[in-house]
Amino acid sequence: MQLTWARAACSHPALTGVSRAHLGELLEELATVWDAARESELRQARGGPRRRAAGAGRKPKLVFADRLLATLVHLRHQLPHEVLAELYGVDRSTVSAAIRQVRPLLATRGFAVPDRPGLRLQTLEDLLAYAEAEGVEVRLDGAETQVRRPKAGHPGRRAFVSGKRKQNTIKTTTFSDGQGRMLLSGVVRPGRMHDQTAVRSEGIAEQLRLHPSVKTKVDSGYLGLAK
Repeated sequence: MQLTWARAACSHPALTGVSRAHLGELLEELATVWDAARESELRQARGGPRRRAAGAGRKPKLVFADRLLATLVHLRHQLPHEVLAELYGVDRSTVSAAIRQVRPLLATRGFAVPDRPGLRLQTLEDLLAYAEAEGVEVRLDGAETQVRRPKAGHPGRRAFVSGKRKQNTIKTTTFSDGQGRMLLSGVVRPGRMHDQTAVRSEGIAEQLRLHPSVKTKVDSGYLGLAK
């Protein structure tokens, strides 16, 4: 019952940012890719072909449609994984795994450009070339999302502790236009990494130097970046 309610609520265009018709097309397109990738992963883990009929065994806590919805809502509104887990009635780690698995599928499609049907941005180079050609001011910001603390003994465990939020987080560098509409989302990194370090390690600073006419607006977390 809770899953049905959560699915109906999270599929609303105000939460996902896409119409229900577009959502259906997106689900149909990515489900095939997801099933193929999942089967390949399971085959590798088993070391051979399937031994039981399709559909046998333990049922997933979230079907692919719910995984996609949770990821879209998270990307659009930056809701913590814990909030989405409460909505779906599952553990936070289940939502974290779902988002981690679906994000790459969405990234391969690229980001739609507002008011430019058919144009999609897949890389930072695409984004800055578009901004330079259209005179778009790019807003740069680091978005943090709380996650479960890695297990004891996990390499780099302390790297997830955010100095600003004093919590275990992951951080992504997001790019939006002058109206705050997202154009691109960068690589997911541990929350302890400073915003400026993420910019340099992802090659963003170098790309900005290659496109000097692009105006970029940043917050105080990027002070000193111009140097």
